[in-house]
Amino acid sequence: MENKFIEALQEALEMEDQEVNFSDAFRDYDTWDSLSRLSLIAVLDSEFDVQIEDEEFAKLITVQDLYDAVMAKQ
Repeated sequence: MENKFIEALQEALEMEDQEVNFSDAFRDYDTWDSLSRLSLIAVLDSEFDVQIEDEEFAKLITVQDLYDAVMAKQ
């Protein structure tokens, strides 16, 4: 499941050739902007059938935080 999650994140952020670590702050990636945020939310919905509300999303800092939120909703 972790690999699928990382691949989905890389796709959403257009980072297929870059390494992603669970300790990374995903908002610090060079490709992060408001459009990639929407793309990420859409990918989480389509790939994992998970919806994360804006208030909760704002509290997520690292890739691990995001992964944990997705897993908790499955």
